[in-house]
Amino acid sequence: MEVKPLKELIKASKDLIERLDDRWSILNLQTELDKLNSLNERTEDPNLWNDPVKAQDVNRIKTRLEKKLTPWIEIRAEIKDFPDLIELTMEEENGEKVLEELNEDFYKIMEKFEDLELLGALSGEDDSRNAFLNIHPGAGGTESQDWAEILFRMYSRYFEKKGYHAEVVDYLEGDGAGIKNVTILVEGDYAFGFLKGESGIHRLVRISPFDANKKRHTSFASVHVTPEVDDDINIEIDEKDLRIDTYRSSGSGGQHVNKTDSAVRMTHIPTGIVVQCQNERSQIKNRSTAMKMLKARLYELEKKKSEEEQEKKSSEKKDIAWGSQIRSYVFHPYNLIKDHRTDYETGNVSPIMDGELDGFIMAYLKSIKP
Repeated sequence: MEVKPLKELIKASKDLIERLDDRWSILNLQTELDKLNSLNERTEDPNLWNDPVKAQDVNRIKTRLEKKLTPWIEIRAEIKDFPDLIELTMEEENGEKVLEELNEDFYKIMEKFEDLELLGALSGEDDSRNAFLNIHPGAGGTESQDWAEILFRMYSRYFEKKGYHAEVVDYLEGDGAGIKNVTILVEGDYAFGFLKGESGIHRLVRISPFDANKKRHTSFASVHVTPEVDDDINIEIDEKDLRIDTYRSSGSGGQHVNKTDSAVRMTHIPTGIVVQCQNERSQIKNRSTAMKMLKARLYELEKKKSEEEQEKKSSEKKDIAWGSQIRSYVFHPYNLIKDHRTDYETGNVSPIMDGELDGFIMAYLKSIKP
């Protein structure tokens, strides 16, 4: 830790206040704080509780705002008070040790602020939601199917480390090795926000374990992340637009699926979107989960149309389009994992494949930070 002289420490603390004020304004936190104060006043009105549905809605919004704003309010108080703390501390005591302690306090506050600043990239309306993550192998048969299973393992380890609850809702094993498709419902704080940057094509270069000649192979798999749609988002689906098929669950059984006749495949005829669920023994539960997945896909489709319209109006084009290669995993002739959007890379591949994805995910979130 660099120990700043007193004058530099005071200047750095005042610079941090300016950064805080900028971020407070950019994220529109004052407006949200005003809204929270208004909701707090409403909850004190006895008449609100005469309408349980409205009261529940107010409480839900209030809880969400409190969760978002509380850490900002706390760090704001610490940052604003720090210059005064320096002055009072140095008046009471002087010396190198006191200056070191003040520097330590400053760096701790700075670290907390930068962590919160990063959450500015998680300020989207869907970022706090749960997520569906789907992995699908590209062309290449066993090679790509095996790569899809490696990614499935990597993400499963990541969910464990994050403390997320991950439920496999659809799993189709490959021909001889790997998987043909897997969909996971990921539940946890900001699950979609942290995972949204994983959507895209993931490329693997390695010596194939399935090639007797030990040749180098390139495999591809797509990862698709969508937010779980809550009941407060109205997605209307006409029954006549659906084709619902039931079938016997397939897969490895036990670990992933139950072999019953309750699996459900749901096709939305107007868009051609197909979802399926075979995780539960109950066909009713599988149908309910499939409907959630379908609503998530239709919600994403509508959002994408809206974004494309906005881009046309502003004549802007994105550098990274859906379906493009976002990350390469090279295991031969050298070790390197590189994200092509952020240029974040590492040659230490083992921890990444064991779920240590925070470096890549944080680099992406920093790159889109407002």
